[in-house]
Amino acid sequence: MKQFLCADFLLRTETAKQLFHDYAKEMPVIDYHNHLAPDEIAGNRQFESLSAMWLKGDHYKWRAMRANGVDEKYITGDTDDLTKFKHWAATVPYTMRNPLYHWTHMELLNPFGIKQLLDADSASAIYDQCNEQLSHWRTQSLLTHFKVHALCTTDDPCDALEHHKNIQQSAFNVKVLPTFRPDKILAVEDVTAFNAYVDKLSITADTEAGTYSKLLDALRSRHDYFHAAGGRLSDHGISTFYGSPFTAASLEKIYTKLRAGQTITTAEAEEFKSGTLHFICEWNHERNWVQQFHVGAIRNNNSRLLQSVGADAGVDSIGDWQVAQAMSSFLDGLDKKGKLAKTVVYNLNPAYNEVFATMVGNFQGGTVPGKMQFGSGWWFLDQKDGMEKQLNTLSNMGLLSRFVGMLTDSRSFLSFSRHEYFRRILCNLIGNDVENGELPGDIKWLGKMVQDICYNNAKTYFKFEDNEAS
Repeated sequence: MKQFLCADFLLRTETAKQLFHDYAKEMPVIDYHNHLAPDEIAGNRQFESLSAMWLKGDHYKWRAMRANGVDEKYITGDTDDLTKFKHWAATVPYTMRNPLYHWTHMELLNPFGIKQLLDADSASAIYDQCNEQLSHWRTQSLLTHFKVHALCTTDDPCDALEHHKNIQQSAFNVKVLPTFRPDKILAVEDVTAFNAYVDKLSITADTEAGTYSKLLDALRSRHDYFHAAGGRLSDHGISTFYGSPFTAASLEKIYTKLRAGQTITTAEAEEFKSGTLHFICEWNHERNWVQQFHVGAIRNNNSRLLQSVGADAGVDSIGDWQVAQAMSSFLDGLDKKGKLAKTVVYNLNPAYNEVFATMVGNFQGGTVPGKMQFGSGWWFLDQKDGMEKQLNTLSNMGLLSRFVGMLTDSRSFLSFSRHEYFRRILCNLIGNDVENGELPGDIKWLGKMVQDICYNNAKTYFKFEDNEAS
């Protein structure tokens, strides 16, 4: 029986061990999509407790605690940090075979060096041991420790990005870059919230968005602002792709109705989203950005918790919208105009893995290897089974060797262990193939392939080194 979380954790063969320890383990990290707070990086925050560092905002843990019968006051309520941590610790043994059990102990081991299993009995001692180290593990030292070369936060077009600018002007040597996330401009179902956002955008961009054309001017102004601040990615959280035909005149009419406070039809909403997202993606191509689409979440299912806790409360799940035809229409509409930027699509419903992987293959081409990416296992799928399914689907339908690799998609500075988790899973899959006789034992080539997926492909694809010159 193997020891839990030993040096060869998840590595079943000698080839897998060699690939991980000799090639993958020490590679730097490019975390091209996360939700870390740039002000906490700029201020080099020292967290006041392990709970503040580890539990606050982590809806994965919140969901597990709710499933374990923990009262909400010990999850998102105003209970003290130690009490919340003890309730989490008491939940951990019940998370066995959930990825949280692996992540939890990987994050305690690295960076805190704690090998003891977390449970109700060990909670107080582990809490104290970690708290004693918090002055050392501030936000910037954590990023350095995890060998982060660059990371991209998730930012609203109205954000001033002052924290990114402060980081760039400091001596901190990790690239911290903004990502343009204009989801709110597509959220037309709530007319009141939409109009409040347009008003805010008008002020921020110093452009009165009285017409749809002026709305695009305001958005384009912020897109330019992000580019000047080092941004090279957009990100779009959409339930499904929007492939409706649109015209400038029709978009103006729909926008006029929205600004008048009128509810629009489902067809009008889809047309508005299709057109607006299309124009943003044209700008991405013109600026040589990478665009990301996170597709398939059904959000805020529990209205009671949405009301009491707010968005991102841990009550989102996998949706099942039809996606193929609209995805084809949307990507083709950009491609036939010669304005399809480098694109990463993330699928949340594993039933659609092959749909996504084959669709991106339709639009490969040009001089960019892997221009269209079937993105890593995302959200509910960024666990061992989900990663393996994504890697196997990509291998079968495309070129695994051109994959840009893993990301954290996290609000926690401890979650960089997920890169290690991914690398172990990747090396194990390839190692198994070698020892089954399904791949040649060319360790030099396979080692290069592993290092490319872990770091080199992302470095080449995103070209963050060119930011200063653009």
